[in-house]
Amino acid sequence: MKSFLPLLLTATLAGCAAIVPGEPAHKPLSGQQLGLSDSVITWPAEQWWLRYQDPQLNSLIAQALTGNPSLDAAHARLGIANAAVRGAHAVQLPQVDAAYSLTRERYSGNYIYPPPYGGAMMTDTSLRLNLGFDLDLWGRNRAHYAAAVSGRQAADADIQVARNTITSSVVQSYFNLQNALTQAKVLTDIVKQQSNVLSITNQRVNAGLDTAVEVKQAESAVSAARVQLNQATTNADLLRNQLAALAGTGPERGTQIKSASLTHAPTRLPETLPLELLGRRPDLVAARLRVQAASSQISAARAEFYPNVNLTAFAGFMSLGLSNLLEDSSKIYGIGPAVSLPVFHGGALNAQLDTTQAERNLAIANYNQTLLTAVREVADATTSIKALQQQTIDQEASLQAISQAYDIAVSRYKSGLGNFVQVLLAQNEMQKQSILTTDLRARAYKLDAQLASALGGGYGATTTTGSTDETTPLSSADNAPANTGISAKTVANTPIH
Repeated sequence: MKSFLPLLLTATLAGCAAIVPGEPAHKPLSGQQLGLSDSVITWPAEQWWLRYQDPQLNSLIAQALTGNPSLDAAHARLGIANAAVRGAHAVQLPQVDAAYSLTRERYSGNYIYPPPYGGAMMTDTSLRLNLGFDLDLWGRNRAHYAAAVSGRQAADADIQVARNTITSSVVQSYFNLQNALTQAKVLTDIVKQQSNVLSITNQRVNAGLDTAVEVKQAESAVSAARVQLNQATTNADLLRNQLAALAGTGPERGTQIKSASLTHAPTRLPETLPLELLGRRPDLVAARLRVQAASSQISAARAEFYPNVNLTAFAGFMSLGLSNLLEDSSKIYGIGPAVSLPVFHGGALNAQLDTTQAERNLAIANYNQTLLTAVREVADATTSIKALQQQTIDQEASLQAISQAYDIAVSRYKSGLGNFVQVLLAQNEMQKQSILTTDLRARAYKLDAQLASALGGGYGATTTTGSTDETTPLSSADNAPANTGISAKTVANTPIH
């Protein structure tokens, strides 16, 4: 047996199907190509939204992350991936089956069985254990297992992708709602101010200082402000419904959300785009792992071109007649190799190899696109926050100036020194600047949340759960993406093959 097996392998290898070279593999982008540097920054904590110190928001996110269909689907996909890993691992182990058969049969008197068996009814029975073991000489099963492990790790990262998406959606909708509520409050004050101007105009008409023209203009201004107030209120109601749906509840939950004060959003901007982003973004980690899984599948497809050698063995009992089945003379056993050799499959194996290579190229293209998107999102958020800081200063100054101008115009109009046109112009400008100020305040929070999400949303963070202190930079070497067993820095610096 020992001398036979090498000779058999040599002979079968000579007749293997030929591998046709495929298209060259696509090249994955590297962080260095996009200007990412190996720098240390303050990464978002796992529960980064706690820094806003808003119990309403915390409660909404907790509800949204409990039993959300998107998260349930991600967990289901992880369950499928775990089962695939177990299945791929099981193939590498010996397979043992127990078999029992019993057949009542009349044997032909004119066949190979002599009397007394020929022409008689007999019971053909066997009891045996069969053992099979794929030697996996070319690593096909090991490659399938490696692909399954990478797929499981990618599915695990997908759970964090779903979590980040849900969290980001809740935070953005929440601050949109707070903006709408603040605008409604501002517009309510504007309606009161313009109603006061209307009252002054009526007094001036009674005194013969103005005409019905100014009254109608004042009434129009009040009505226009009420329309905007109604629009802001309706927008707030729609956002309440949206948040209730995100939290997995009915519209009643949205009505419980109250107005919160948006005073100053915490902003910590990275000086440079960090290379460690490759290991901190769960979507990048998942895309990278899928490239690895696709590469492993190519190795498995190549192994299909070589002989498949299985070691088989059996032991048991076989007899004609049930009564003597377990007698010592009924024992059977055997062992030997089973070799299958692909010689001609009409190009099926090469087609299968081409498919796996194309899937690897697709995975690389998806990874490259995900990386480009990640870098752009961080850059966009950082640029917008820097621009907003100066815009906020200028806007506060503009609002203060127009508010003072409005007060002066109303005072002059009331005392008969000014005209209604000046008041109307000041009213319109103050209304516009007041709304713009509320927009910028809400935008500061939304951009801060956008940056936290773009930086991975706390994926791989080791800060204490519930902590709101994010002033200490995280060590890039000590923080690993959850459940992957690979540090973020290792992921960032390991090339994709």
